[in-house]
Amino acid sequence: MSDSGGQFVKPNIPDDRAEFEAERRRRCLELGADAALAQQALDCVANAERRNYSYLWSWMGAPIIQMPPDIVAAQEIIWKARPDVIIETGVARGGSVIFYASILTLVGKGKVVGVDIDIRAHNRDTIEKHPMAGRITLIEGSSIAEETIARVRAEIPAGASVMVVLDSDHSRAHVLAELRAYAPIVTAGQYLIVADTMLGFLKPDQTPRKRSRFWPAGDEPLAALNDYRRECDRFEPDEEINGKMIFANSPGGYLRCVRA
Repeated sequence: MSDSGGQFVKPNIPDDRAEFEAERRRRCLELGADAALAQQALDCVANAERRNYSYLWSWMGAPIIQMPPDIVAAQEIIWKARPDVIIETGVARGGSVIFYASILTLVGKGKVVGVDIDIRAHNRDTIEKHPMAGRITLIEGSSIAEETIARVRAEIPAGASVMVVLDSDHSRAHVLAELRAYAPIVTAGQYLIVADTMLGFLKPDQTPRKRSRFWPAGDEPLAALNDYRRECDRFEPDEEINGKMIFANSPGGYLRCVRA
């Protein structure tokens, strides 16, 4: 930080842990309420994504295709909530399931179930030969097919705490179908993450095009999430996490399950 004279000013960070956590929460909420900063951040993310910025990162050797703030936020959530099972739709190159497995390894328990309609041979090979492979189960099939959902549910031990990340087809209809299928699996106190909600905040000329596909206004994950929250009252946005998700792919996409 700098004062009006351009000199660095050390932020007032309390030494006491409880005071520190309260101050951190206050600062996160303050960030989240800064509409001008949020718009500047979205503009920056949109410009960076034109250069495939999120494709530049890896986790333990595998491409993760995420913005750094989303990676760190997921780590905070996993360490705090300590789920027994993390379900992710959308395996892609494998970095994210490896990431979740590595944090669960540090937690000392848990497994990851990765679901994708097409797990390509070289990506499967990367995952299955990785040191984290022992905590990962891969399921190939449409994430919203009844057979796939049944296979996912079969991987959840009785009484397990479950976290879900939705990061596959980003169309409104598909994400809403995933929410209806997977959100009920999330257990009280755990998290539901809906990825790439930033698409719902972008201006029409900022919407990224990938493989000849684009997301017009309203046909994206944030619209689906808003629809689902009108159907279900089990989830509340985590204001602290969402408040600091600037320069991120999933602002507003971090929800905590508050009811069984």
